Amino acid sequence: MNKIKVNGQTFEVSGGNVSIVNGVITVNGNTVISGLSGNVKIQWDGDLASLRTDASVECKNIQGNLEAGGSVQCNNVEGSVNCGGSLEASGHIGKSINAGGSVKIN
Repeated sequence: MNKIKVNGQTFEVSGGNVSIVNGVITVNGNTVISGLSGNVKIQWDGDLASLRTDASVECKNIQGNLEAGGSVQCNNVEGSVNCGGSLEASGHIGKSINAGGSVKIN
């Protein structure tokens, strides 16, 4: 089991495919919470298989693909990164990068 904390409230979930779009968080296709707006703080505890969001994101390692509507700050992504803003990675990107802004890989 993994844990996702949304604005201080913790949920136990199975799977690691996370989607955060239009104020709705789903994990492996199951809605965890909806109706979110404004500045939302999300913490993930466990292995993240993939992440899809319509906002900017700061994350650690992702085993699959990362898709974000805004900018991305991350460590390693084993798959591809597609973001509407800039990308800054402190590790490596395993496949392709498509960014609307600048790209910086440390």
